[in-house]
Amino acid sequence: MLDQAQRILKDVFGYDAFRGNQARIIERVAGGGDALVLMPTGGGKSLCFQVPALLREGLTVVVSPLIALMEDQVATLDELGVPVAALNSSLSPEAQRDIAARLERGEIKLLYLAPERLVQPRMLAFLQRLNIGLFAIDEAHCVSQWGHDFRPEYLQLGQLAELFPDVPRIALTATADMRTREEMIQRLHLQNAEQFLSSFDRPNIFYRIVPKEQPRKQLLGFLSERRGDAGIVYCLSRKKVEEVAEFLSGQGFPALPYHAGLSNELRAFHQKRFLNEEGLIMVATIAFGMGIDKPNVRFVAHLDLPKSLEAYYQETGRAGRDGLPADAWMAYGLQDVLLLRQMMQNSEGDERHKRIERHKLEAMLALCEETRCRRQALLAYFDEQMANPCGHCDNCVDGVETWDATEPARQALSAIYRSGQRYGVGHLVDILLGKDTEKVRSLGHQHLAVFGIGKARAEDEWRTLFRQLVARGFADVDLEGFGSLRLTEACRPLLRGEETLALRRDPKPQRSKSSSSGGASPASQLVRAEERQMWEALRTLRRKLAEEHAVPPYVIFPDATLLEMLRSQPRSLSDMAQVSGVGARKLERYGQAFLDVLTDSPAAPATPPADLRHELVSLARAGMTPAQIARQLDCTEKNVYSLLAEAITAQQLSLEEALDLPEALLADVQDAFLEEDGELPPVAAIAERFAGRVPQGVLYCVRAALQAELEA
Repeated sequence: MLDQAQRILKDVFGYDAFRGNQARIIERVAGGGDALVLMPTGGGKSLCFQVPALLREGLTVVVSPLIALMEDQVATLDELGVPVAALNSSLSPEAQRDIAARLERGEIKLLYLAPERLVQPRMLAFLQRLNIGLFAIDEAHCVSQWGHDFRPEYLQLGQLAELFPDVPRIALTATADMRTREEMIQRLHLQNAEQFLSSFDRPNIFYRIVPKEQPRKQLLGFLSERRGDAGIVYCLSRKKVEEVAEFLSGQGFPALPYHAGLSNELRAFHQKRFLNEEGLIMVATIAFGMGIDKPNVRFVAHLDLPKSLEAYYQETGRAGRDGLPADAWMAYGLQDVLLLRQMMQNSEGDERHKRIERHKLEAMLALCEETRCRRQALLAYFDEQMANPCGHCDNCVDGVETWDATEPARQALSAIYRSGQRYGVGHLVDILLGKDTEKVRSLGHQHLAVFGIGKARAEDEWRTLFRQLVARGFADVDLEGFGSLRLTEACRPLLRGEETLALRRDPKPQRSKSSSSGGASPASQLVRAEERQMWEALRTLRRKLAEEHAVPPYVIFPDATLLEMLRSQPRSLSDMAQVSGVGARKLERYGQAFLDVLTDSPAAPATPPADLRHELVSLARAGMTPAQIARQLDCTEKNVYSLLAEAITAQQLSLEEALDLPEALLADVQDAFLEEDGELPPVAAIAERFAGRVPQGVLYCVRAALQAELEA
């Protein structure tokens, strides 16, 4: 079965190898077992049910919560030559009848449905007349009543287990803590499902969180290095969405608003433009994003604090789905905390629900004030341990300066207490700075022992300190008292002198070496200056073909595939077939057109760089790893392994010079190739055995070395 799956992966989807748990999941589901799949955005969840759909007899029904997501996946599969359809309210009655007739004739392999439509008795009765091979429940966390994307219709999906007892089901989500996973199992009746939990890590995303000072100016600083890149800017309120979109447009950034207050038609129009056009920025509330499949979103910026780490993870996860570098940037301040707590206080729900929401907000605040690696802290929240700091977040790149805030914190807490725990940060700072304001005089606060005690510090330092005291739980916001601060039990040991307090020092705003991305290259910097002309020629062709076929450009080829074409410079259709993401159907449809651009453009070299392999051999002999060589030569690791294998075959390089593999592991790989007499098996035949242990490129190198030995 895995051999068949491998062929489908290459022929239909254009990929050489499965990633992570994909092969195990596909084997489980295609074999008729249930599965619960937790896989980060961009990890390849869709293949986990699309490949089994093509392996199994009958129809695969995919439950998807949004029309936009359905249309996106239908367009993608249609381009690949897969018989697919979506039944939703946007279709005319005639179109719906046509799809129903095709389903009855067995002409469709995948059917996308919204949960609301699926659970209608008439639809369930219709499906029971068909040969159903698989149910796939996408965005399955929507079943959780504690989650941020709860959809009541998902609660009714449990009946599929009773109505279709012999049909396997796969539930998939990109974000679910332990509580949500348990809810998914219980409500969807997946007690017998095998669980596949992938790492939550999104290594290509660079995380940066900055204190909110002049948010619009800070946002412009961040965006100035990303002109021409597609991105999302999240705001908490509809009013702010409108204002920020207008502001960015006025500053020369193409920006569109998106929130629940706009008409359905306008929202759909803006979403379509975002998917179809290059370089647009969507300014949105959280109403936007679930199921957005656009792979080349290069950044997600938050101008307001998300209410939980689940929301933050899911929203930032919309960046860099193609695996190329992307940025998650956020500006946050004390006002965000006040606003979110006010919203929680006024929300519907019992005390238990509100208490859980408060805990989630506290975890979000802790990430903002974190002094360790942000990625380690984020993954720890999802019960995943990362052994070493990531080296790819602001705290790792810039370092975090901490200071002994014990005495100033006591002074600040004392100011809250002595003024009666009835005033906000502004007035408390005035007291500490000894300001002679009308409010201070009218309340007699100039006579307090703490009046003027903090003159040695600047106003913004005191405001930062109060923000951190709230984030650490030493002070709380009295929502009944219009944002006044009050002490919590947690501050007692600090006030008594029983403990000290170290806080992070806010970094000074800087404008330097891509400072806001901390070295994470935006898409506009993915190509070198000398490649720019060719890159734009490839994108122009892609845009033209997308318009002709009425699909988003990334459905033709994602950026990652164009980038590999640019770097590998294929010279024939067989070369083009080796490019990741070019399957048989796309090779037939578009291969020659892209080859023509690559070979006819004045920017195209007549032949691939002649000395690239020579340079690679020199670097390998110098002891560089494949990852280091890829960075040095500015190409993909896949390219490096391919060139290493060629160099080994040509006997320009020994296996020991090319790779530094542990002896036991090398012996395992060699034994796998030599198990049977005769010709060495292809890499695909043993790849699954070593998935997760070595990159697939290593297998090609070992095979090349063995082949050279056998032929010697």
